[in-house]
Amino acid sequence: MKAVHFGAGNIGRGFVGLLLHEAGYEVVFADVADALIDQLASTPSYDVHEVGDEPAVKTVDNYRALNSRSQEEKVIAEIADADIVTTAVGPNVLRFLAPVIAQGIARRGEDLAPLQVMACENAINATDILRDEVEQAYGGAASDLAARAVFANTAVDRIVPNQAAGQGLDVTVETFFEWVIDRTPFEGSAPEIPGATYVDDLEPYIERKLFTVNTGHAAAAYFGSTAGAEKIADAMADDAVAARVRAVLDETKQLLVAKHGFDPAEQEAYVQKILRRFTNQHLPDTVVRVGRAPLRKLSRRERFVGPAAELAEHGTHPAALLEAMRAALSFSAPDDPEAVALAEILATQDPDTATTSITGLEAEHPLFGAVRDLIAEHPVGSLAG
Repeated sequence: MKAVHFGAGNIGRGFVGLLLHEAGYEVVFADVADALIDQLASTPSYDVHEVGDEPAVKTVDNYRALNSRSQEEKVIAEIADADIVTTAVGPNVLRFLAPVIAQGIARRGEDLAPLQVMACENAINATDILRDEVEQAYGGAASDLAARAVFANTAVDRIVPNQAAGQGLDVTVETFFEWVIDRTPFEGSAPEIPGATYVDDLEPYIERKLFTVNTGHAAAAYFGSTAGAEKIADAMADDAVAARVRAVLDETKQLLVAKHGFDPAEQEAYVQKILRRFTNQHLPDTVVRVGRAPLRKLSRRERFVGPAAELAEHGTHPAALLEAMRAALSFSAPDDPEAVALAEILATQDPDTATTSITGLEAEHPLFGAVRDLIAEHPVGSLAG
């Protein structure tokens, strides 16, 4: 069995690649980072260090590595007879992978089972995004593509922080992980991946993860940044920060229980587990790393505005989520292009325009006024107004 995995970074090696290896697949890593691919290609194995409760060290071998930019033809050939294609590259990069994946699918022999494609990204229905791009790049009929490839959405969750200097290919990750996969596209032929969970309706699990793990993690980063903390664990050790994060997750819990019918006690247990993960002192995760890309995190369907908007639509004032947005607006990271772009928007646009630019909210939305007030109160935004 063979899997082609796009993205040989820490998440690719320490999460998706590890689980595919443990499922018995030969993994072909594809990436555009020259030095990383060269190192993988010349190294027979690497270790994944799981830290936290029940720590362990797992060795990954039986892999190969290709440069998807300079060795594109070889990557296409690998896809042509692979069983699985997965990604961990970031949702904005998927469109660049689509032509290569489309060509690989087109070259598959008719005797092969459909290629199983799963985008393992921090985005809702990321595989749908990839499928749409592949459909545009595919030269054949839609029916032919459907016969040659199956696309399944997933929800993935594992904290993989920035790695210590000198660690090489080895990756440090938390012990907890979750890989939830929509089983319905496979029609009874889903791949056997130990540790993966298959469900018939993925949306509740995608939103539970996004609005609990990602919302809470980003809230801890932004509240921690304003409190002067360096690491997420340090931020959560501050009682005031921890209380504000907890308040945010109380609001998203309210939404998830009402919208998806999660048992309140089950969701509370999930929240408690997530909060414990954020306090893991073995993970050197910084508020700057987690807080990066604030424009994406403040966008319309993302971890703050998404749940806050739905609560507002049902008459609930999301005070804690709005406080997290206030902290996000103040986030500073000079080497992060999105943080710089956010500051530029606040400095040059009036509050109404900035609100729509940042969040995608229309002026008629019940959340618009509260967010506009945050931007108008912002030290830089007030100058722009």
